[in-house]
Amino acid sequence: MAKIKLTKGELKRQRDSLAQYERYLPTLQLKKQQLQIEILHELAVIEEKKQSLAQKRQQALLWAGLLNDGLIRRGWLIPEKITTGVKNVAGINIPVFESAKFPAVEYDLFLFPLWVDAGLEALRSMINIKAQIQVIKQGILILRGELRVTTQRVNLFEKVKIPEAKEAIRLIKVYLGDQLVNAVGRSKLAKTKIEAVMMEGAFV
Repeated sequence: MAKIKLTKGELKRQRDSLAQYERYLPTLQLKKQQLQIEILHELAVIEEKKQSLAQKRQQALLWAGLLNDGLIRRGWLIPEKITTGVKNVAGINIPVFESAKFPAVEYDLFLFPLWVDAGLEALRSMINIKAQIQVIKQGILILRGELRVTTQRVNLFEKVKIPEAKEAIRLIKVYLGDQLVNAVGRSKLAKTKIEAVMMEGAFV
């Protein structure tokens, strides 16, 4: 703890600081809790998405062999644009997946088999889920970074700032109390001496 001035002005400053720390700490603790809850929620959503992706892959195995003929081109499966929105969590903005736009596909319906439409839709659906997972992971990275900073602030307030302020207040009060006792003692001593001098003068 830095050296403190043992004065009434410093006592007021330390009391004001302590009140500010104790008022701000619950807000930080609440923010920390909200971030932790949101991270757990987002991780759970990722698990759901992964399970959905695994199911779609399993279903795709039934016709995956048909892809070997190259009817579905790779370019058809690459999103042209991923659109995201913003969600605010405890004052922090994180991205939210909205949509994946794929290029328009044109092919001769008479030359291509019927399963191409269904296969293309199924593959794009899986890529869509992968894109959602990536956006959620980006959000989790942001949340974890903010959680780390918030946790550091909570620890600073709980373990350093508040204990230091309380100790400073205690030291100043003890010092000022001692000064007051000494001042009263000196005052009584001076009063006794004055009375003694006055008594002596009365008998001259």
